[in-house]
Amino acid sequence: MSKYLEFNTPASKEAMELASDFRLKHQGLTYLDRVYWNLPDEALIEEAIFRNEGKLVKGGPLLVHTGKHTARAAADKFIVKEESTEKNIWWGIYNRPYSLEKFNQLFTRLQAWAQGEELFVQDVYACADPEYRMPVRIITEKAWHSLFARNMFITIDNKDELKKFVPEFTIISVPGFKVDPVIDGTRTETAIILNFGARMAIIANTLYGGEIKKSVFTVLNYLLTFQDVLPMHCSANVGKDGDVALFFGLSGTGKTTLSADPRRRLIGDDEHGWSSKGIFNFEAGCYAKVIRLSPENEPEIYACTKKFGTILENVVFDPVSRHIDLDDDKITENTRASYPLEFIPNIVPEGYVHSHPKNIIFLTCDAQGVMPPIARLTPEQAQYHFISGYTSKIAGTEIGLGREPEITFSACFGAPFMVRHPFEYAEMLKERMLKHNVKVWLINTGWVGGRFGVGKRISIRHTRNLLNAALEGKLDDVPYRKDKLFGFEVPMSCPDVPSEVLDPASSWGDKKEYWRKYDALAARFIENFKLYADNVSKEVLEAGPKRLSQVNIED
Repeated sequence: MSKYLEFNTPASKEAMELASDFRLKHQGLTYLDRVYWNLPDEALIEEAIFRNEGKLVKGGPLLVHTGKHTARAAADKFIVKEESTEKNIWWGIYNRPYSLEKFNQLFTRLQAWAQGEELFVQDVYACADPEYRMPVRIITEKAWHSLFARNMFITIDNKDELKKFVPEFTIISVPGFKVDPVIDGTRTETAIILNFGARMAIIANTLYGGEIKKSVFTVLNYLLTFQDVLPMHCSANVGKDGDVALFFGLSGTGKTTLSADPRRRLIGDDEHGWSSKGIFNFEAGCYAKVIRLSPENEPEIYACTKKFGTILENVVFDPVSRHIDLDDDKITENTRASYPLEFIPNIVPEGYVHSHPKNIIFLTCDAQGVMPPIARLTPEQAQYHFISGYTSKIAGTEIGLGREPEITFSACFGAPFMVRHPFEYAEMLKERMLKHNVKVWLINTGWVGGRFGVGKRISIRHTRNLLNAALEGKLDDVPYRKDKLFGFEVPMSCPDVPSEVLDPASSWGDKKEYWRKYDALAARFIENFKLYADNVSKEVLEAGPKRLSQVNIED
């Protein structure tokens, strides 16, 4: 709201009722107009609508538009280079160094900008396991961002607990504050800057809610490694016998969809830690892609798009009837829904289980149409593919992507959020994988019958049947063939899946073209892995693919 207008908003009288004694002045934000502390969902929705931040649509969700930023501004993320952490950071394109001096200057300008402004505060926890739970303060300019924080993280109902709350990390999201590339040394007027020394992050000039979520994830990806916890960009669920499954994959590969299985309990859909005791969720909510979502294939997530408390980002709607259109991508392919995990039936309400995974699933969206729909990996192959993190970026998940998917290799299936070197995470995964005798599967949710634009996306029904067979042990005793180029084992049969689906070459009209494309993909793997070759064992290096010239495809 404008700092120059003097009138009450719906929650003005209750703004301070749930305030912490550790006020914003202790964090350098002073002379503010009004601070709304820990407002519940209903009050925040009233505030958001009163401030014209969004609209209520059919069923009760709050629908918002995020302006020009409909995805993460990945190229605008920085980490402050300071003495206490600089030796442990994986510096490079994902963790761009930012000087402490410039950060202090920027924060001084932010302090001046905030004077006279109204802000919202949510004091929440990250990490469901009480042993690793971290107090996080989310300070936002927008009411709906405060609701987003409540959806995504663990809220506090106890007034006395809120009164005594002291954050261990603070996220400040101010879309109305623009940085200056000339003064601040940034790429654009948008910046996401994390300062581990000050335990603070600033998100400037973007309305995209995912920046808040991913900033907390990035923080945990660094801090938890020093507590012998492996942070993972994965979803997780558990069967009735306590068998945990992890689903690694970048946005658009199916983590959220495939982990929401009515026959298994959902631990979480995106970010987890693996401790000596088991698996725990970092969050208490879901942030699902909803473009072209269907009630037949994704009934649980689809139902959430019609619930009060859900936030819909950039979904097209009819302003008269208030009906939404999940098939319309005219704003972005990256339409999103943020909702509490409790909206999904059959969840693990505690958010953690003290049991270890029996299966790990690496999800890849192969837009080349050459990878098999499922393959079983050896421990060395698992490390190779974890470090490689191959997939195709789907349009809309990051700024700058066109409509056609792009081949990418994202270390640990989440390189933009990995603060330490990929070897650190790969070694932690290896130790746990071997200790607990975990089976590892590579599942392709991409194209068959040709590359993107020629073939078609693999049927989600086939993918689910393959996944269920793997998790239920139905692929343990079937015959396998060894893949000619990648060397992993591909099942030759699977219940409820046509045998030809298991052989991607069979759906290509031109077999020579298939092998040329497959060979080109193998070459990309080999070239990418040169970045890591000096730091992995000979066994892991040899677990990579071979070129067509090295094998006989006629055998």
